[in-house]
Amino acid sequence: MDYKLSVILITYNHGKYVENALRSILAQETDFPFEVVIGDDCSTDDTAKILERIAKEYPEHEAKGPNDRQIRLFIRKENTGGRPTLNVYETTMRCNGEYLAYLEGDDYWTDTHKLQKQVDILERHPEYIAVTHSNSMVDKDNEKITSPDELLYGEMYDWSGVFTYDDYCFSGKWPGHYATVVSRNIYGNGKLDYTILYRASDFTDDALILLFLLMQGDIYRMEDVMSAWRYIRKEGGSNWNSIAAKRDIAREDCYLSRTMMQWVEQYRNLGPYSRKRCLDDFGLALKEYIRRPNRDNKVFLKDMFEYGIEHVVMHDKKTSLAGFSVRYIFSKMTGRQI
Repeated sequence: MDYKLSVILITYNHGKYVENALRSILAQETDFPFEVVIGDDCSTDDTAKILERIAKEYPEHEAKGPNDRQIRLFIRKENTGGRPTLNVYETTMRCNGEYLAYLEGDDYWTDTHKLQKQVDILERHPEYIAVTHSNSMVDKDNEKITSPDELLYGEMYDWSGVFTYDDYCFSGKWPGHYATVVSRNIYGNGKLDYTILYRASDFTDDALILLFLLMQGDIYRMEDVMSAWRYIRKEGGSNWNSIAAKRDIAREDCYLSRTMMQWVEQYRNLGPYSRKRCLDDFGLALKEYIRRPNRDNKVFLKDMFEYGIEHVVMHDKKTSLAGFSVRYIFSKMTGRQI
């Protein structure tokens, strides 16, 4: 018997939290067998030892029946060099399940029937490519977050019902946090070049995963709260929110958006959203250059012009960086569209 579902658990220096994360997976009650495929990015704390200890309780074997599960553990001998998206990609490619579920080593699931509920919906609704759900936010001590400023970050996942590709482009929302996604395993279908998952960005994977899915179907979001997102933002932290505080996220998002558009364009025509996004990104780059006309900002401005403006906005019609910059500033001063 094959494993119906594969849980992708991504870990890096999650020693304080990883047992709780893994136990929350193993506590799932299902009428189907599932595997847990763990990709550890050469943690320097005790994460690997904890994983190895628990893995011994669920050795690799052939699935024998419902509610059977196994752990397959892949511990890197060398770190990906600050590219966790490569770890996510390679761990995903090791999965055999018909369905995939996702979790990072500092988050955890709070409902023992989470997987069963989501798979049941996917079994009944072939039109859905994935199912997500609501989640809570907790701090480093497992206390529920109540700060309005921090809860604001969670509002990007506020959605109910069906979420489409157009919603992804225009709503400003996402259909669910990473730990809430259960999807069909699309990675062997050959429809898309999934290596863009690690080629587009060294750190952002959830945006690409959702894009992969929404290009092939709609996502349904349940109201049930079935996972906890650990939101930690501190100096020197190794989690995403802490690292993001030290990075120029706005600029990185511009480059990520450009790469994603170039990739999407291989498979479908770019719509109105792409034009608007390219104008917005160019405007950000122009503002940065006017404020600080140094070499880095000049390169940033040129990069946002060459694909986004020349190709997406102007449809390869002849234009110049200087000329378009004047047009852009004039449009903002007068309220006229370009």
